[in-house]
Amino acid sequence: MTQHASLTPERWSAFSLDQQILMIGNEMNRAKRFLTSESRENLELAYERILRLVDLTVEVQLRPTLRRELLRWRDLIAELYLVCSEPDPARHKAAFHSLLLFTPEAARQIPFVLG
Repeated sequence: MTQHASLTPERWSAFSLDQQILMIGNEMNRAKRFLTSESRENLELAYERILRLVDLTVEVQLRPTLRRELLRWRDLIAELYLVCSEPDPARHKAAFHSLLLFTPEAARQIPFVLG
């Protein structure tokens, strides 16, 4: 069971989209630490948490175009999850950057988390 398995859609929908994207970004930032370590299990768990939060975000979103784009982004993470045994820091960074572009508030964090 992942850390966010008990998080309900009702609770998640209480957060603004900015907060939701930033919390997903926080998990992406955590996952970044495991890209170069030998702890593939931790990277896998981080991607599972990210996927769970994206699923919740998609579930509570009312705007179909945003849901569609989030699902496309989710596919990027699902692919990274499937190749955890051979992590790709450049692809992780590109996916992280794309996530942060979803909202203006999240985009302002790019220089701080991605350099």
